[in-house]
Amino acid sequence: MTRSLGVRAAALSLLIFVLFIAGWYLATRGGPGVATVDPAYAKLVGAAAAGGGKSAMPGPDVVAATLAKHLADPFFDRGPNDKGVGIQLLYSIGRVFLGFGLAMLVAIPLGFVIGLSPLMSKALDPFIQVLKPISPLAWMPLALYTIKDSAASSIFVIFVCSLWPMLLNTAFGVATVRREWLNVARTLECKPLRKAFRVVLPAAAPTILTGMRISIGIAWLVIVAAEMLVGGTGIGYFVWNEWNNLSIANVVVAILLIGLIGMALDQGLAFAQRKVSWVE
Repeated sequence: MTRSLGVRAAALSLLIFVLFIAGWYLATRGGPGVATVDPAYAKLVGAAAAGGGKSAMPGPDVVAATLAKHLADPFFDRGPNDKGVGIQLLYSIGRVFLGFGLAMLVAIPLGFVIGLSPLMSKALDPFIQVLKPISPLAWMPLALYTIKDSAASSIFVIFVCSLWPMLLNTAFGVATVRREWLNVARTLECKPLRKAFRVVLPAAAPTILTGMRISIGIAWLVIVAAEMLVGGTGIGYFVWNEWNNLSIANVVVAILLIGLIGMALDQGLAFAQRKVSWVE
């Protein structure tokens, strides 16, 4: 039954994809008198792609040709403002992983403390409730002023936006560990550190991973916006730079790659979450 459902879902997804591509192609095909495509990708695919009365929005054929061009040499480096899309993605992913890793080092231990101690939970709750709703990008001017480095400021913003989902999910997971398990650990006179690693952590792991999964998604969203603000390198800067060059095909390709990388990051943590839940 499960396999049959998976096959039907895959077939439906394929059908939706084909209909979307067909609709996109027809919508951008246009008619006589419609504005032509922009010169940046008209040059890429040749005069034939630019003719025929196509609209200014690139169609799937043009985007596919642009994507193939980028994937043919994704890591070229011809100077500060001319780097391959692979290099831009690596910069962004590196910043996300660094900020996300720093958030893990803070959020998970602090979440344990909040989850295990009602006193600390009540004492820290006002600070969490005030800081949590603040947009991560609101911290960017302060970070740029104090850190005085755009790359480090982007990492700080990722740290901030990754912190709260992990912290709150860790605290919730720890606080909801079954009392029976804690009572058994107390009866066996387990030391606090041993109890935390052998009882609390395995029980709270699925919830912690849920927080990590939410955090990585938010972090990937925020890094694109942060890089648009600070410039330099990264997929966000690439999108903004291509928009300034009016190369819409490159913008669409970047959007597609951002979505695929985001899906890969999410599915990686989802796989870890399923493994942990299965072990439990």
